[in-house]
Amino acid sequence: MAASRLLVAMSARALATVDDALTLPQLRTLVVLDRCGPVKLAALAATLGVNASTALRMVDKLEAGGLVDRKTNPDNRREVVLRLTAPGTTLVHRVLDQRHQEVATLVGALPGAVRTGLVDGLRALIDLADDLAVRPADTGRAAPELGI
Repeated sequence: MAASRLLVAMSARALATVDDALTLPQLRTLVVLDRCGPVKLAALAATLGVNASTALRMVDKLEAGGLVDRKTNPDNRREVVLRLTAPGTTLVHRVLDQRHQEVATLVGALPGAVRTGLVDGLRALIDLADDLAVRPADTGRAAPELGI
């Protein structure tokens, strides 16, 4: 639990240094789009563990900020897919890089013997945190396909 709180705090600080107007849920939405590529709204909502109307409001705000856009699905013109814009991709990478740097700074301040044991564990923890950000919420149902 403490490690989870630490990662959330690091994410919040990293986000504040890059874009203080963006919220952590909005960042998570951007991370999902960065990791999964273009997705339909229903798949995004399932991955975030929210209902479609909540995801739509989030996407509306991100689109207004120029971080996300909507495109017609070339395979089904009645569907729209969501994707990051270039500025959205840049923002996600800057925040994640900032968070990774903060972890490296904390680890670097530890005594050598402790640091040696933690480096692999922290790398695995960071990778897991990034992966968990894009997994569908556990609803007891099969996760919808994320692609278009």
